[in-house]
Amino acid sequence: MSPKSALKAKSEPVRPETSSRPTLLLQWYDRHRRRLPWRAMPGETSDPYRVWLSEIMLQQTTVKAVGPYFEKFVVRWPDVMALGQASLDDVLRMWAGLGYYSRARNLYACAVAVTREHGGAFPDTEEGLRALPGIGPYTAAAIAAIAFDRHTMPVDGNIERVVSRLFAVEEELPQAKPLIQQLAATLLANARAGDSAQALMDLGASICTPKKPACSLCPLNEDCTARAQGTQETFPRKAPKKSGTLRRGAAFVITRGDELLVRSRPEKGLLGGMTEVPGSDWLAGQEDATAKQQAPALKGLSRWQRKVGVVTHVFTHFPLELVVYTARAEARTRAPASMRWVPIATLADEALPNVMRKVIAHALDPSSG
Repeated sequence: MSPKSALKAKSEPVRPETSSRPTLLLQWYDRHRRRLPWRAMPGETSDPYRVWLSEIMLQQTTVKAVGPYFEKFVVRWPDVMALGQASLDDVLRMWAGLGYYSRARNLYACAVAVTREHGGAFPDTEEGLRALPGIGPYTAAAIAAIAFDRHTMPVDGNIERVVSRLFAVEEELPQAKPLIQQLAATLLANARAGDSAQALMDLGASICTPKKPACSLCPLNEDCTARAQGTQETFPRKAPKKSGTLRRGAAFVITRGDELLVRSRPEKGLLGGMTEVPGSDWLAGQEDATAKQQAPALKGLSRWQRKVGVVTHVFTHFPLELVVYTARAEARTRAPASMRWVPIATLADEALPNVMRKVIAHALDPSSG
């Protein structure tokens, strides 16, 4: 299909029954489907809880990174009611290291809502699912299709790439999303909607990869416009990515023997509810001297030592540089209000985001001066 035809499809979508693509996809999927811990085996019924949990975890995260976290969660909380009766602190601790922590707070809020308002049963429609905390259009469509076989096509990054190449969609993302959504729907089989979606996901993950796609192995290769043009690696078209302004700050790592001073971040906002060491504001152009003035005041504190180098971290909207200062407190020093001492040996159990893990590792590394 030419780009012009693809654009025309916005008003005249191809009907699935007039195309062999859905059948070819399902035939390929039945032979090559990935085995994933949250995916039902052939002939099994999908568990909505496992589908939902995996979809939340997979947002902006790879399958490889999610696997161990998913396994830990389902062992600790085998169903949504168990998760809904947990504490947010426990959920954040289990989530620590997976990133994008608003997902963990939304996950917990959703589990509570399903437990209290739906008796532990997920709604089986897109509309009902979208009414739950943390479930947007894509996640609602994915759960509806995979868990309940609703005739809908969720479009994740893998599916976006497959469809944009198949139809050679020239419009740039994110403006192209509505068109790609419409074109993706033409790949739905009349039955097995969940398998149709997962087939496209697997195709994008294993064959139609961002670089060097294995086009010769693709079940749709004879009907792919981008492949016919030899331009498959140039899709999807994307607008230039804007990088945020660098922010700077200071982190203050205070030890009391084998304990470390920490606090919890505010529930709302970046890294909400997570554990951190005391620190300054993170601001663009902030001078080191200004940041150091925001150090916590404790009696009997040793002199601040600045560690060599800086800790860098990249958030979705901005990069961050932190200067790290260390100091030692006397044995009976009390923690300031809203702070607490925790054993260094148990830091793995704290809800520390990756940036704080980097800070603490840098501070406690004797080789970094």
